Amino acid sequence: MNEQWQEVGDRVYVRRHRSFDMNTGLIVGDDGHCLVLDTRTSHREAADLIEAVRRITPGPWTVVNSHSHFDHYFGNALFRPAEIWGHARCAEEIERDGEQHRAGVIGRLPERREELEEVTIVPPNQTFTAAASLDIGGRIVHLRYFGLGHSSNDVVVHVPDAGVVFAGDLVEEGAPPAFGDSYPLDWPATVAAMLDEMPEQVVVPGHGAVVERAFAQAQQAELALVAELAKRAHVEGLRDLIKHFPYPEDVVRQAIDRAFLQIDA
Repeated sequence: MNEQWQEVGDRVYVRRHRSFDMNTGLIVGDDGHCLVLDTRTSHREAADLIEAVRRITPGPWTVVNSHSHFDHYFGNALFRPAEIWGHARCAEEIERDGEQHRAGVIGRLPERREELEEVTIVPPNQTFTAAASLDIGGRIVHLRYFGLGHSSNDVVVHVPDAGVVFAGDLVEEGAPPAFGDSYPLDWPATVAAMLDEMPEQVVVPGHGAVVERAFAQAQQAELALVAELAKRAHVEGLRDLIKHFPYPEDVVRQAIDRAFLQIDA
């Protein structure tokens, strides 16, 4: 747990973790007040993150959850009583499904049962539906929701004075996008809307290395191809189309399942 911060803009940092290859963000204001983006997978991982934050600033924090997947919010309890921001559906899904999330992760990672059973499920206590702006020590940071994508509640964090966009899991590096509870038919338009509104060259994905705008544009094109082929597969069948998808077969089948749910709804 000795990962280091990477400064990707003026007082804007990314910490890439070996656990799930996940990125957390840190934005520091003029008075030391900071914004912490995502709180990791457990109280133990959150404690490690807090120690790392304190190496940068002693100031108070505001927390943002990029979306309602366990690896982005299970550490929330350790950051209270600070404000924790998220999309309204993020808070609703964590409140409703948090214990189910925990059980699912324990099933996948039984060796971490004790660590995961320590987690207190804490949803965001400050929510929005389309846009919010936060004053972080004199710096304005924008939170935006552009539509359905990797989840129902993906939040993009925009730091205009530093030229940085935290895209959350709308953009992935180092592995294909994760389609588990995604909306493949909407995801391309959501990323396109983000790119249209935010011209910044530095894009921080939810997982993997920090990328440039061109990478996000290329991945948006891949997602658009997935959506197009999924619609065709719904009519023509998958057997002859699967080789045209840009991702491995196990990823494609997950994307197809989610796309068909959308088409058949």
